[in-house]
Amino acid sequence: MKQIQMVDLKSQYDKIKSEIDAGIQEVLDTTTFIKGSKVTDFQHNMEKYLAVKHVIPVGNGTDALQIALMSLDLQAGDEVITPTFTFIATAEVVALLGLRPVLVDVEFDTFNISVEAIKKAITPKTKAIAPVHLFGQCANMQEIMQIAKENNLYVVEDACQSIGAEYTFDNGQRMQSGTIGHIGCTSFFPSKNLGCYGDGGAVFTNDDELAEKIRIISNHGMKVRYYHDLVGVNSRLDSVQAAVLDVKLKYLNNYTEARQRAADFYDSAFKNNEKIIIPSRSAKSSHVFHQYTVKLKNVDRNELQKKLQERAVPAMIYYPVPLHLQKAYTDPRYKAGHFPVAEALCNCVLSLPMHTELDEEQLEYITKSIIENI
Repeated sequence: MKQIQMVDLKSQYDKIKSEIDAGIQEVLDTTTFIKGSKVTDFQHNMEKYLAVKHVIPVGNGTDALQIALMSLDLQAGDEVITPTFTFIATAEVVALLGLRPVLVDVEFDTFNISVEAIKKAITPKTKAIAPVHLFGQCANMQEIMQIAKENNLYVVEDACQSIGAEYTFDNGQRMQSGTIGHIGCTSFFPSKNLGCYGDGGAVFTNDDELAEKIRIISNHGMKVRYYHDLVGVNSRLDSVQAAVLDVKLKYLNNYTEARQRAADFYDSAFKNNEKIIIPSRSAKSSHVFHQYTVKLKNVDRNELQKKLQERAVPAMIYYPVPLHLQKAYTDPRYKAGHFPVAEALCNCVLSLPMHTELDEEQLEYITKSIIENI
């Protein structure tokens, strides 16, 4: 049996090696390392895939979130609502811009931001909601967009883990993750569902005015070279990464199907096990399984993780501490116990190997190893 990894990028690369190598070689031959044709090609292909008017490639997913917020002309002290159970980047950029992150609890079944918690957190200072589509499926965007409309708020989607997920509204309209809010952001970190071979990210929007501002901000505030209209940053997707992404974008739907097959295998193996709660699948969103995360009941998670490690089965804890209990984000508004769902999840979640190259032999070994050790 092939060695089991949380993410097997080498095997994935081997299958498309000739295309990847050719794309990178073209960049090397033309020496258009920044703002080359490969970036433009990928941008246009991504716009077609997402059915969105504007894709603005940037340096990484965190930059995407920061630039998105910068484009909204928010003022110091303005509040942005975001979940406490997620990776730090979403709240991090809010704090870095002098805005106020307002953390709220999540749903136990989907891991995503709670609509009811959003409603309770809105104040006169609230200017935006930043939902995170955690682990690969969309938050309740129909309700979130309605709340935003009623309260004149922006919605900035963190779609860094959900590229390729599709959300269906009650009227049957379907939209891609990251294209529903006023702005969407994604990461192309190597382990993402659509990952490059370094750092990369992108901002999505259907708003022409916002798109123009985002482009200017990401390029030192310049529209015309050496004329700086806005305070900006330097954040670009380089041509090598764009060449990689343009190849992999063609296979993204296949990659999603491979992840879903692996998730189906896990679901079938664990569905009748009283100690394992399999991931909930939303009726409104497809699930692209950036992570396959179970909730454990009456199981010593650390001991299980240790036993799995001894059997060469990797397993990760995303995330061991909610944002409101992180030292860097100590805030008198939040104490232990304030967000019981997130705190409970931090104590019971375990993510299993999930990638496009998992085979049945590996999946059987993983599931058997878990069942025998809980």
